[in-house]
Amino acid sequence: MPRVAAIDCGTNSIRLLIADVTIHDDGTRALRDVHREMRIVRLGQGVDATGRLADEAVQRTRGALTDYAATIRRENTERTRMVATSATRDAANREEFFAMVRETLGVDAEIITGSEEAHLSFVGAVGDLDPSDGPFVVTDIGGGSTELVLGTWDGAQARVEASFSTDVGSVRLTERCLHADPPTAEQVAEAEKVARGVLDEAFAAVDSSRARTWVGVAGTVTTFSAIAQGLDSYDPAAIHLSHLSRRSLEDTKRSLLEMNHDQRAAIGPMHPGRVDVIGGGALVVKVLADELAERAGITGLTVSEHDILDGIALSLTE
Repeated sequence: MPRVAAIDCGTNSIRLLIADVTIHDDGTRALRDVHREMRIVRLGQGVDATGRLADEAVQRTRGALTDYAATIRRENTERTRMVATSATRDAANREEFFAMVRETLGVDAEIITGSEEAHLSFVGAVGDLDPSDGPFVVTDIGGGSTELVLGTWDGAQARVEASFSTDVGSVRLTERCLHADPPTAEQVAEAEKVARGVLDEAFAAVDSSRARTWVGVAGTVTTFSAIAQGLDSYDPAAIHLSHLSRRSLEDTKRSLLEMNHDQRAAIGPMHPGRVDVIGGGALVVKVLADELAERAGITGLTVSEHDILDGIALSLTE
């Protein structure tokens, strides 16, 4: 039963999972959480405009990694893998960032391709689902990118049939379009148009018409679930495998876009680091819901707490 550490460094957040991996006789693997943590570091702050990682964003990330490294040592972890996604792929000063990671964590950060990111997200997302509900379309809405993945799950192995990664996410869409607080109707319409245009390419590459179940992962949709359920605080057990109707998604999106910063910040399950960018994420959810209803007749979303972080942890035993 190896103990592994997985780190997912995205555009908005950096997350750590330490888990024990059980490898069964039939080759299937299961994770048991030892420690799971998330920090909002906004590594992708301003990358779209400057093409560089901001110094203050790198320092916030260094602070989180310093704490993560201490936790990994304390828990006697055997193997560690850190994956860095959209923000670092686009940054001119990414080598400086890599040097900081190596010095702080003791391992190299890996920049993975969009297809690798999609595969890891799919593997993490479908493990607790009934195979008969497939094929599944998994969407991973991050700060800088959104992945769309189609595949199947037989209870032991996940098979990805098609995937596509787009350069639209909660941070990028908010920084590009949603400048007022709350955003104006014109800004919302423009952001939806931008998201739809970018995601059209993903739907052209991934034939979602075969999908029977839509699975959403990452902070935007888990926060949606918490709000839709009326939770007073963030409760992973209540959120994992919850189902949101298309009407519920639309109501939650509209409510968030009508609120100002202080109103969003007062929502119990809302992480402070998502307050400023949840509007952009909400519009990505809206476009995905519209497209999947039209293309596949899917009228609801299953929310998974398990995602790319779990996929990274499982990859350490391959």
